[in-house]
Amino acid sequence: MFISLSEMNSDFMPKAKEKHHNDSETICFEGSSHQSTLLGGLNSLREKGELLDITLVVEGRFFRAHKAVLAACSDYFRAMFTDSMLEARQNEICLNGITATGFQQILEYAYTSRITMNLANVQDVLDTASHVQMVDIIQACADYLQSQIDIDNCVDIATIAERYSLTFLLLKVYRFMSGHLLEFSNSTEFYRLTAQQLEKLLVYDFPVDCSEADVLSIVLRWIFHQEPNELDVRLDHAFRMMRYIHFNEISRKKLDIILNKLEEDRRCDWELYKIILQESTRDCGKYGINSNLLNSRGMELALLKIGGFGICGVTNEITYCFSLGNKWKHLTSIPHVEQCNFGTAVLNNELYVVGGCFDQALQENIHPFGFKYSPGYNKWYTIAPMTTERCRFTLTALDGALFAIGGVSEEDGCIFTSECEYYEPSDDNWYSMESLPVDLSQHAATAIDGGFSKRGRLFISGGISHEGVQSQLYCYDVTSSKWSRCAPMITPRADHAMLTIGKKLYVCGGWTEDDEFRRNLVETIDVYDIEQDCWQEVTKVPNPRYHAGITCVDRAVYFIGGFHNDAMFDRRTMAIEHYDIDRDRWTTEEKYPQRVWEHTCATLYVPRWREDMEVIADSPSRSDSS
Repeated sequence: MFISLSEMNSDFMPKAKEKHHNDSETICFEGSSHQSTLLGGLNSLREKGELLDITLVVEGRFFRAHKAVLAACSDYFRAMFTDSMLEARQNEICLNGITATGFQQILEYAYTSRITMNLANVQDVLDTASHVQMVDIIQACADYLQSQIDIDNCVDIATIAERYSLTFLLLKVYRFMSGHLLEFSNSTEFYRLTAQQLEKLLVYDFPVDCSEADVLSIVLRWIFHQEPNELDVRLDHAFRMMRYIHFNEISRKKLDIILNKLEEDRRCDWELYKIILQESTRDCGKYGINSNLLNSRGMELALLKIGGFGICGVTNEITYCFSLGNKWKHLTSIPHVEQCNFGTAVLNNELYVVGGCFDQALQENIHPFGFKYSPGYNKWYTIAPMTTERCRFTLTALDGALFAIGGVSEEDGCIFTSECEYYEPSDDNWYSMESLPVDLSQHAATAIDGGFSKRGRLFISGGISHEGVQSQLYCYDVTSSKWSRCAPMITPRADHAMLTIGKKLYVCGGWTEDDEFRRNLVETIDVYDIEQDCWQEVTKVPNPRYHAGITCVDRAVYFIGGFHNDAMFDRRTMAIEHYDIDRDRWTTEEKYPQRVWEHTCATLYVPRWREDMEVIADSPSRSDSS
């Protein structure tokens, strides 16, 4: 017996649950493996020869594919298959101007998202990707070529970058040539540069690994390295090239040596000789160059903030700013566990960070290890450790060496030490020297190089001894290897800075103690006249601070960060002020983007063009007024 639905009892029917309109259960499912499944399915169809609707002929080889896949990956094929072009109605198309090797890789990528590149096929792949307008493959080729740059292929890579307008790759390869100019110029590849490429190398003005006199000699070697019948052609470019030589960094003596050698070799065309003289007459040796810098080409003087403390605790970060008012940017980080109270110095435009201390299991650990940073190569190198572990000491460059003076030594049970040593970069070794007359920590140091007189002098001021905050000024004579006392400072100081500006010493910042051993900020900048052996107050600091970073740039003293009171790190910790010595004037600058203290400051020539342009983020409290 059959029962119709209309006759069925309602008890046998499922009842829909009553819902309000806003109670509907709608979900969106997204398959995590759908993309790979789709690509795998399309590639499987291609391999089985199913649903293929187009045959492409390249250099006599036949490649079968799906129009939809090619059109989805390439604007070139999309236009070919969708616009009213003849090819849209054809089942077989011949592609000219590309190679089968390159197209096979492109087709493989379209179906698998993978591509195999090597130096043998990368230009074929790049040429094909440019032809069919696949931007992601073009970028992949540029990235691969960038990773392969060396002396033997840099000219070819530069030519490829120019041909395909790969701007970033072009900058990378010319920067590589500049950074390895000495080695590159001694290779046969250097003479494969076209005149336009050599001129471009000079115009880019990237940092080089040789002096500007060497740059001139290298350019002249290129000009004369050809058959006699080609000389006139290259001389046509010589005049423009000489415009990009920094003659102001070449001494007259070195220029004369270069020209005399050309005359001796009987290779110097008189017209070229006149060009060099004309360009050099205006600027040769006019300004000279900082003794710490091999060549200023591509470099600019930057103000550095090194390590210190911030709202997140101790940091190893080093930041820089080319000119105050510009953005502060990340430069590098000290390659060591977060530490503080280390010594810093700049020698031959390399930043040295030595010694210091770090916390481990709530205990201060002092160490002797050192590192140096090369801004030209953006690399850190390990140097030999000091013979004595120390922190809260001074590290000072003098006559081509580094001098580590006093501080706190763990070898002595974390007490003040008078031991001193100096570091010779030439043999990566530390040597002992006469100790300070007193155990000392948290003092300041500066130096006056001996130059031609060979009588370099190192000065040590203030600091803390077992008897409290000191006012003494000591002088170490490199020639006699002896310490002597000078006139004491006007006010005892600790945790201060001493700067050499001209032939005078400027003492800035720091604190002293009153009769009840309370710390008080020292508000003055005092100057020491070396010849007269006397002190004089110069100015008062508008906002004196504890543990500010202090350094000198172009006869101006800069105070960066710090705090006013031991009990509270207030909003002044971002403040930047500088004192112009010649104008006797204080100026308040744009604040540092974060609160910082117990850091050090220095100046270093840094490449103008860097890949990492990471700007330091503002502190959440930066909006606070000062």
